[in-house]
Amino acid sequence: MFSNQQPGLQSLDLENLKLSQNYAEILNVRKALTTVPVRKPNKQDFVRVHPNSEYQIQTMVLELKDDRETFMVAQHLWSELPGELVPKVLCTTINRQGVLTLWPIRLPGEDGKLDEWNSSALKGVVMAQNCWIRVSSNMSLGAYEFFEALGDLPEPEWPDVSFEEIINVAFRGNYIDALDHPAIQKLRGFM
Repeated sequence: MFSNQQPGLQSLDLENLKLSQNYAEILNVRKALTTVPVRKPNKQDFVRVHPNSEYQIQTMVLELKDDRETFMVAQHLWSELPGELVPKVLCTTINRQGVLTLWPIRLPGEDGKLDEWNSSALKGVVMAQNCWIRVSSNMSLGAYEFFEALGDLPEPEWPDVSFEEIINVAFRGNYIDALDHPAIQKLRGFM
């Protein structure tokens, strides 16, 4: 019988060399949080919303639609930007791949009214605190629809990071604390 093994070399057991799914725990490392997108969940992702209310914030944001950017704005500037800021709740989500995002959902304005898109999104947040859901836009309905995972999916493994860390990563470079910020200068026609 022919053998490819060279004399003096031992045979390797492949089962003892395979990388397990929890290799980070075995190596005693922690994945660094470097990016947190601020967006609605992707329509093909099943997501969960962090059940702890400390992982949400109601605030005012500046949205530059053409640039597809969202800025967190310091509270002392809110009165300086009438008509430019939008009240939002930012909810921490995680998908099945372990990617954290902040889901921005519009809150009622001064008139207390909220459109069906954002009203349905707020209902989806409540659902997603208890089960995995997919978020889908239904243009005919004029609202979001939610599809619950039918399988017995495990509970999410939330990373050991504070909400403050999540916000700092998500809005790194997109925090406005002075009127000379480039985003404000652009709004005012200086750029």
